[in-house]
Amino acid sequence: MSNLEQVKKLREETGVSMMECKKAIEKAGGDIEKAKKVLREKGEEIAGKRAGRTAGEGTVASYIHPGSKIGVLLDIRCESDFVAKSDDFKNLAHELCLQIAAAKPAYIKEEDIPGETLDEEKEIVLKQHKNSGKPEKIIEQIVEGRIKKFKKETVLLMQPWVKEEKKTVEDLINETVAKIGEKIVVNRFSRFEI
Repeated sequence: MSNLEQVKKLREETGVSMMECKKAIEKAGGDIEKAKKVLREKGEEIAGKRAGRTAGEGTVASYIHPGSKIGVLLDIRCESDFVAKSDDFKNLAHELCLQIAAAKPAYIKEEDIPGETLDEEKEIVLKQHKNSGKPEKIIEQIVEGRIKKFKKETVLLMQPWVKEEKKTVEDLINETVAKIGEKIVVNRFSRFEI
């Protein structure tokens, strides 16, 4: 595959500009998977730089699953009205609605989990292994693993993206941040199910 073909393929798969794809492929030594990682890292870097900015614009996106038994309302923010109306931003909002409908997150970010909820999860695991005869250190590792799993299942940004499990929802958002150059914030969401 020629360099130009690789750039085109990467652009098709990520939607990032040709110039950024070319730089990523050069940095990754022609490896497309490594180039995707380079783009994701760049998205995280841009997201970090934009963190202090105000995300005062945005949209309320909705999704009703076929059969009308599941619905999602999502309040997602960006910095400008121009970006709020862009296809990239609308596509991201749609993907996040699908994610919320399918994966049932309870929280947006890790910090949103109440301490009591984490304590309850720890208690459950401790009770399960109380009389197991396993060393305390092993039980601590089991508790730690369970809390990590709990967060990945219930925190939207930490969930594996339903369309590409290797990527988290945060990675997906950061890729869009890299593409549009603005801060993006998931402000709130509601999921309804009958």
